[in-house]
Amino acid sequence: MDIFLFAATAGVSLLRKRHEKTGWTVSSYDSAEEQKLWTALQNGTSRDAGERVCTVTPDNIRTPSGHLRSEMRLQNLWHRATYILVLVKEKGDNSKLKEQQNQQSVLVQRRSQQKDYCPGKLDPTPGGVVGFGESYQENAEREVFEEMGVDVTQGNVDGNSMERLFTFSYQDHKVRVWGDFYQVSYYGSVKILTIQEEEVDEVLVLSMEELKTRIEESPDDFMPDACHAMKLYFQRKEDMQVKRRLLKGYSSGDLDRYNLRPKPKVIFFDCDDCLYFDNWKTAEKLTAKIEQWCVEKLGLPKGKAYELYKEHGTALRGLLAEGHIDDSPESIDGFLRDVHDIPIHDLIKPDKKLRELLLRMNPTIPKFIFTASVSHHAIRCLKALGIEDLFEDTVIDVKECDLETKHSRHSFKVAMDIAQVDDPEACIFLDDSVTNIRAAREIGWRSVLVGKVGRDCGKPIFSENAELEVERIYDIVEALPELFVGNETC
Repeated sequence: MDIFLFAATAGVSLLRKRHEKTGWTVSSYDSAEEQKLWTALQNGTSRDAGERVCTVTPDNIRTPSGHLRSEMRLQNLWHRATYILVLVKEKGDNSKLKEQQNQQSVLVQRRSQQKDYCPGKLDPTPGGVVGFGESYQENAEREVFEEMGVDVTQGNVDGNSMERLFTFSYQDHKVRVWGDFYQVSYYGSVKILTIQEEEVDEVLVLSMEELKTRIEESPDDFMPDACHAMKLYFQRKEDMQVKRRLLKGYSSGDLDRYNLRPKPKVIFFDCDDCLYFDNWKTAEKLTAKIEQWCVEKLGLPKGKAYELYKEHGTALRGLLAEGHIDDSPESIDGFLRDVHDIPIHDLIKPDKKLRELLLRMNPTIPKFIFTASVSHHAIRCLKALGIEDLFEDTVIDVKECDLETKHSRHSFKVAMDIAQVDDPEACIFLDDSVTNIRAAREIGWRSVLVGKVGRDCGKPIFSENAELEVERIYDIVEALPELFVGNETC
């Protein structure tokens, strides 16, 4: 770690304040300097106290006249601010390599003790409060130049650039802010930075990995809103790397209202053609068995079973709906038993790679098999794959879902009840059916389409309702790194 010190000051802790309604008052002081700062804020004599700033509603709509900076701080009003991550770049391929290895250098400021918010705290996203009548973009360009002398205006001689990544909200008992997050690529020398000493005490140069570690291990060293902003940045960076689709309605689906996703609380795996793939041989055997049963047991014409499946979601639901079999446990169980009587162990073989993948997953996140089939079929598949011990008593089948298919919201609610999870967005769903994934999206689950070729059509498929699409189940290691030990987000 390199440190560039521009003004030496003794470190002090923040004022301890208590929240009363929308503002705060001082309950005690740790130093005379803190008391002086707070008094200046109350008297309107703190730095830039008379500046009129852009205050907003909780929905980020500008107020007609803004407010004085001192009023905004004292009343803890919603306002706009910019958050600017400054990456020290090297021209050429070496910069790309450092980015891949998470070793890019980042400029991290230590705020001046004169600041009216979080004096002395580390700030990895220097920026500033947006002035009244000022845009986010204008503020970002001005702040990064005033505080560090970095020119990001179009056509600057150094080739520096600035990119807006997302807008987010943050609030606690000290600040309420709608922030615009920018990433600056700085190609100049760190040694020639021009630091605004009234705003900045020192600048640290950290690798991205060092910064992430310090935020995780010592969050109190940082401005809390900047710490939150960086967590959003790490999430967005990972999403871009795995090409996660932005889906409206999810926490991380709107870059104009970007939020942290809830951590996964449960993973639901489809069984057939998802957890394993055998070129649809098992599916073809099951389809043939159902066809045979309907023709031989019921005397239905050939092809009728498939028509029932297409119209009702499963052949069983079609048989019941059209009165071909009795709606009794004996009739239903007899059908399910007979049509699943196929030589599973001849079709599915032990999969060591799959077992290793499952063992690498975070053990604190429960795993369930969620199948439109029956539990005894799923258990036979798990035994054939050599992973039955990893899914003990965690199979949710069509009978537990009251014979509803995964086209139905009801089956997803049943699965959540069994898994004892109440936040749909904390549910991860892996399935090979575009229709099932559409239903999962409607209830708020996060989904991954497993398989890029449709069984029925034999053509490439995709799902606009899935965050991700992978060729095979093994690919979730790269697509969903947060599910695996050692890759949990901060």
